[in-house]
Amino acid sequence: MFPWRWLALLALIPLALSANAGVKVKLTQKGLDFGRELAVASLQKKLMTIKVPDISGKERVKPIGKVRYSVTEMRVVKLGLPSSAIGLVPGTGFSLTITNAFLSLHGRWRVKYLRFIKDRGSFDLAIKSLSITTSISLRSDNMGLPAVAMASCTTTLGGVSVKLHGGASWLYNLFRRFIEKGLQSQLQKKLCPLVAESVSSMNQFLKTVNVMAPVDRYAEIAYPMVSSPDISSSSIGLNLKGEFYNIGNHMEPPFSPAPFFLPNQEQSMLYIGLSAFTANSASFVYNKAGTLSLKITDDMVPRSSPIRLTTNTFGVLIPQIAKLFPGLMMVLQLKMTNDPLSSIEANKVTVDAKSSLTAYAILANTKLAPLFVLNLDFSVSARVNVVGNKLAGAVTLNRLDMSLGKSYVGDFKVGSLSNIFQIVLKWVVLPTVNVRLKEGFPLPSLGKINLKNTQLQILKGYIMIGTDLQNSG
Repeated sequence: MFPWRWLALLALIPLALSANAGVKVKLTQKGLDFGRELAVASLQKKLMTIKVPDISGKERVKPIGKVRYSVTEMRVVKLGLPSSAIGLVPGTGFSLTITNAFLSLHGRWRVKYLRFIKDRGSFDLAIKSLSITTSISLRSDNMGLPAVAMASCTTTLGGVSVKLHGGASWLYNLFRRFIEKGLQSQLQKKLCPLVAESVSSMNQFLKTVNVMAPVDRYAEIAYPMVSSPDISSSSIGLNLKGEFYNIGNHMEPPFSPAPFFLPNQEQSMLYIGLSAFTANSASFVYNKAGTLSLKITDDMVPRSSPIRLTTNTFGVLIPQIAKLFPGLMMVLQLKMTNDPLSSIEANKVTVDAKSSLTAYAILANTKLAPLFVLNLDFSVSARVNVVGNKLAGAVTLNRLDMSLGKSYVGDFKVGSLSNIFQIVLKWVVLPTVNVRLKEGFPLPSLGKINLKNTQLQILKGYIMIGTDLQNSG
């Protein structure tokens, strides 16, 4: 296979070109050079498989007369590609140039002349100053996956030298006049088809691009392109969808990505920008799946906490509860009334959420008696970090506002419960959320290429990750 794995990130061209991107990717010249090293190593492996067909013929050689010859069992024993360069063709694709390459062949020769005289031996043929120039086009298949193809290829073979083993000296001239020319012709015919095979075989690997990456049992994230790649003379920009979906039930959210643009930075191999749209599509998906609802019981509250989920504790602040339901355990049901909304400003990520919290007393027959319903409006700050090839995070409470939605035990002052529910949020709800956020979600990637030396910046409207790449395959 021709694992130009970096190229997968350059070819995510969609079937339908439309909306703004939720995620943007930019590959710099430094990233291209990383890919070039992989490409050249793979191309060298592929070219070692050259099969040169047998050559035979007859020529008149003075003073011998007619000589029949054949060259067989040729195989490559040495190949070097010491110098290479990769360049971008703006708006189209790429070019890869190999120069000063060298190639050595070993084979067998036979001759027959004067009707009955036969001779045979082996030979070594060395070709210097071999050059290959190929251009590669990028497109999308009908599933929106990347696909590449060789657009053009040229090869040039420089000096050729032959060393014969066995045979008379006059045979050397025969080889120079006829065999060398035949071998050069055959090699030139073989080189470009092998390059084309190498490029084509890469398409199988390109299918490992995580165009649809599973996150957990509820959600997956889509990274197909939403517009053609922006290929300049120095970098490649990709616009990816960057949207969460419920597994098995893809539904578009009632909002769209806002446009944003990555800054012109070149220090890292790859830059990934993730907008608030991606986070908000996750809120839409997980709230729709019901996973943002939480049932809070007393055993979830740390033992060290002075606050217990009992009618005795709440009865201190709301006497009617202790009077109507003395000595009972309680349970709280938290439900989001709207999808949490993320916003990204310079050096700051915040999430605002609105929810309802219903408190119940657990009766002796295990039935639930409603006590009150609170409307909670709270904001959290998010810290984000890269772990492997994932983006993970954690949240902390900024503020909490409460109002009474409904009471089943008479009127009471909601403010008296503020300390209790701040503790519940800080010690129970947010730690539960952080366990999920710690797992993270996959960033755009392919195959066994990993991110390393990552640096994260929080800019207005998006989070930007600068990273180098490492091949672990």
